[in-house]
Amino acid sequence: MSNKNSDDQKYSSILIVDDLPANLKLLGEILKAEGYKIRQVSSGELALQVADLEKPVLVLLDIMMPGIDGYEVCRRLKMSPALKEIPVIFISALNEPHDIVKALSAGGVDYITKPFNAEEVKARVSTHIKLYQQSKELQELNATKDKFFSIIAHDLRSPFVGLLGLSQILEDDAKTMTPDAIEEFAGMLNKSAKTLFTLLENLLEWSRMQQGTISYNPEPLSLSTKVNECLTLVKDLARNKEIETISDVAGNVEILADERMFETIIRNLVSNAVKFTPTGGKIIISAKKPAESYDNHVMISVSDNGIGMTRELLSDLFKINVKTGRDGTDGEPSTGLGLMICKDFIEKHGGKIWVESEVEKGSVFSFTIPATGTR
Repeated sequence: MSNKNSDDQKYSSILIVDDLPANLKLLGEILKAEGYKIRQVSSGELALQVADLEKPVLVLLDIMMPGIDGYEVCRRLKMSPALKEIPVIFISALNEPHDIVKALSAGGVDYITKPFNAEEVKARVSTHIKLYQQSKELQELNATKDKFFSIIAHDLRSPFVGLLGLSQILEDDAKTMTPDAIEEFAGMLNKSAKTLFTLLENLLEWSRMQQGTISYNPEPLSLSTKVNECLTLVKDLARNKEIETISDVAGNVEILADERMFETIIRNLVSNAVKFTPTGGKIIISAKKPAESYDNHVMISVSDNGIGMTRELLSDLFKINVKTGRDGTDGEPSTGLGLMICKDFIEKHGGKIWVESEVEKGSVFSFTIPATGTR
């Protein structure tokens, strides 16, 4: 790739739309030489379908095409909530001022006239991809800030209110309460304190992660050993709801992971499963050994037979700007922050996380992590 493009732009996906094969070929060759991933289509209808499926970072769009023209393609892209932010550069033989104004009014960010100059195309493409990426980063930073303040203002306040209320009752009435009542209130205080501690722990972890101050030190780890250790840490949560936790992990599987990050991933996923599984339920942690389809990664799954999730909730689960927290089956509070931490830590290892779920039948959270020997 040319050094004119930043590392962040490498392999960025660009959609080229033109009904003339010669133009598609020429533009494709210019941008492939720069290291971009190219998708070429010859009609407006196909462009809309491909954009919806692949979400390119930039569209190079001809105007005069059979069927719907470039103006209409751009307008439809800008009407889609999922596609409206994608920059569109028009490349056309039309060079009258009113043609350019019409293209920009339809939502285009730039206009290049044919015959085009290769260096000009590369420069404008690079500039608009950088601007797009910077805009996305700014949106994510704002969403992170909003999430942080939302947790402090609402989710962190609620456990404190409960803790203060219970301690106030004990202070006022302890002398007249029976031992059984005192024991019951002590148990509720302990539960509130644990909830608050977990939330603070996740909040601090997430804050350090956003600041880039968390060190990443992968090392060979016995998967079954680490899973069993993590299950021990959450056994009290599971025991309180009479939930059975089972490790179905072979003893000879070894992973290459940062120990603290991996423990945080498993602890959060199992705690999340406990939260949304009713009394008497079951949680199973399983693993599949490295396979070609996982690129020498182990696939680990945490499955439960809990309340499951709707399709709408699933689609928003890892979006920081959407609130997905909901109470557990025993009224346990949830912010969705633990899952965000899991996602970031798994991606730090070069892995992926995904979810399968069905309402009232349960959920399966699966993720991949490098096996020993991977780099």
